[in-house]
Amino acid sequence: MFMRIVPSIERLRQRAPAQALEAQFGREALLVALREEAAALRAALAADPSAVSSLPKTADEAATWIEARLPARIAGVFAPTLQRVINATGVLLHTNLGRAPLASTAVQQLAEASGYVSLEYDLDAGTRGARDVHAEALLCRLTGAEAAVVVNNNAAAVLLVLTVLASGREVVISRGELVEIGGGFRVPDVLRASGAILREVGTTNRTRVADYGAVISDRTALLLRVHPSNFRIEGFTERPGLAEIAALGTRFNLAVVEDLGSGHLLALPGVLDSEPGVANSLAAGADLVTFSGDKLLGGPQSGIIAGRRELVTRIRRHPLMRALRIDKLAYAALEATLGEYARDRAADTVPVQRMLRLEPTEIDKRARLILERVQAATSAREPSVSLTIADGASTIGGGSAPGERLPTRLLAVHAPDLSADELASRLRHLRPPVVARIAEGRLVLDLRTVATDEDDLVATALAEALA
Repeated sequence: MFMRIVPSIERLRQRAPAQALEAQFGREALLVALREEAAALRAALAADPSAVSSLPKTADEAATWIEARLPARIAGVFAPTLQRVINATGVLLHTNLGRAPLASTAVQQLAEASGYVSLEYDLDAGTRGARDVHAEALLCRLTGAEAAVVVNNNAAAVLLVLTVLASGREVVISRGELVEIGGGFRVPDVLRASGAILREVGTTNRTRVADYGAVISDRTALLLRVHPSNFRIEGFTERPGLAEIAALGTRFNLAVVEDLGSGHLLALPGVLDSEPGVANSLAAGADLVTFSGDKLLGGPQSGIIAGRRELVTRIRRHPLMRALRIDKLAYAALEATLGEYARDRAADTVPVQRMLRLEPTEIDKRARLILERVQAATSAREPSVSLTIADGASTIGGGSAPGERLPTRLLAVHAPDLSADELASRLRHLRPPVVARIAEGRLVLDLRTVATDEDDLVATALAEALA
């Protein structure tokens, strides 16, 4: 009986609320939303016909019931799946949250580059130019490289280098450097995909420069060194320095390539000691280095190849270069980020570099201000909620500096009527979502990875989640 009260789709479409939504979102989107809401009402009526007191009883009530839910239903269709998130996990380069946030100058350049730009146009000559020269001058200035080129990520950079320089020939690498990065992506797989032949030497924990020399032959294309960025081997270990491998490469006229993974342009003693600097690797004799643009550099996703001009020129000319190239927006953001380093202000203006240098005392001060705001907003209705400040540790993430911990101060939240998982879920479902972490049964927020202009949003979100 009650099923008959659900109006037809056409009747619903002719009503004013639906007409307004159709004008905003289009006919097809409206029809889909109407059908889904009408089906949802029928399902609710059929599931428990005895509980009709909370459901419509007439056709007009049914239409109103559907119309009340239409805006959220239709807006959900058009809502972007990529959402802004407040990262309160304390993981600086959180891969699942997009790694490095961009500097404000990079964001401004993204907007500038959203229209027509001189991507492949020489403004002086009025003729076609080359896209792969963008950012090269800054990269060479900052690293000491003779030339540089940019592709879409570091894995692509390694693949391209090996394809150009070693396809069909042997690449010598230490067994202890055959690493796997996120998503099951392994160095041996990249080697095979490039057409190169893997020649591993040494053992997992000990490799000497003599091990490299023992297998060099006329089939050898290059010597590859891979920084084991997401793990650390300790104890009975030995690994030759890059300068030793470079000397061996010079002796046999072989290129030496180092995959730095993250790499960095700005040293931070005591924190980034385990991460090789790009300029240091080139100075030590590497002919080419590859590294990520969106990790410690703090720019957009990109893979950078820098080093000897002759080798970079060969890479530029390979057909695979076109398949792996980056777009104008990535170039704009990368060049702006590099500009911050060139101006010697990246420690303050590039977010990941600034986060690395935050002192626990500064984080503590911000955490206490948020604590006071949340307590003031919740104490009357939720007196049993506990908010405390505790010592903790931030991590760099993104496969960078494994084992390094940055002392921090955590805002810990405990609500007797809410589990930590439920509280975390509530925070994730706010707008903007706040992503925290759970430690020892408590929800904790690390403000190291929260921008200062997001503190008010975090306080408001916590108060709302605890309501």
